[in-house]
Amino acid sequence: MSKNRSIKIGLIQQSYFNSKKETIQKTLQMIKKAKIAGAELILLQELHQDRYFCINQDIENFNKADSFQKDIKFWSNIAKKSNIVLVTSLFEKRTVGIYHNTAIVFEKDGTIAGKYRKMHIPDDPGFYEKFYFTQGDLGYEPIQTSIGKLGVLICWDQWYPEAARLMALKGADILIYPTAIGWFDEDTKKEKANQLDAWITVQRGHAIANGLPLIAINRVGKELDNQKTIDGIRFWGNSFVVDAQGQFIAKASSDKEEIIVSQIDFTMSEKIRKIWPFLRDRRIETYFNLNKRFID
Repeated sequence: MSKNRSIKIGLIQQSYFNSKKETIQKTLQMIKKAKIAGAELILLQELHQDRYFCINQDIENFNKADSFQKDIKFWSNIAKKSNIVLVTSLFEKRTVGIYHNTAIVFEKDGTIAGKYRKMHIPDDPGFYEKFYFTQGDLGYEPIQTSIGKLGVLICWDQWYPEAARLMALKGADILIYPTAIGWFDEDTKKEKANQLDAWITVQRGHAIANGLPLIAINRVGKELDNQKTIDGIRFWGNSFVVDAQGQFIAKASSDKEEIIVSQIDFTMSEKIRKIWPFLRDRRIETYFNLNKRFID
């Protein structure tokens, strides 16, 4: 990637709509609009094809991963047809009993540039991902594309500075987080504000600490638990783009589907790292205990 260039990126913040087929049709319409607006890198939210099935535990949901290879071919064709670098988030069936939450990145010609399997897997009421997903085993490897090296991570990875740092140390030009996070309606207004602020702040910190632009693409809208064990999750949107100093370039609403097209200046990272050389001043000889669960 040329050091003296910027790119236009497109974020697709959307809701689940009735079925996988109808949701994908809406996604395609939004991709088309982002492309017309000049986006050459288009980013989709976590598990964007369907409802967020992790809201409950149901073995029938594993059948959703049976289409994984067909899904790859479908989105490969979309990337090629649209002449875009495309970041997708798919339910990967590796074999019966081993499934992953996987981001597949497609090059402009439709080839697979690389993939990332979600490393940090949550297990909370309404977010029963450990029931469905095996922890990732591909490590933290930036994906080389024609528009730069993409440090693709997924949702729960957002809370771990180690993941962002390792992507940065391996040469990522940008940090990207497809996401599915939201509130419960019964949460207080203050608690909702605190959760959202924490989510945004920790990611802005990753951008600042690593001198990299960062993008988070979140779902929006309420999705119900068809087993009615909980009332549902209201995904809070707020997809955003920040620069290498953590300053907002763009930010979406909490309750609307939106297409955000923004300019990312890759040269800013070099300027910021010269002013704030955090990587230079890392005391790597003192971090030997970081591979422990807890130091006691």
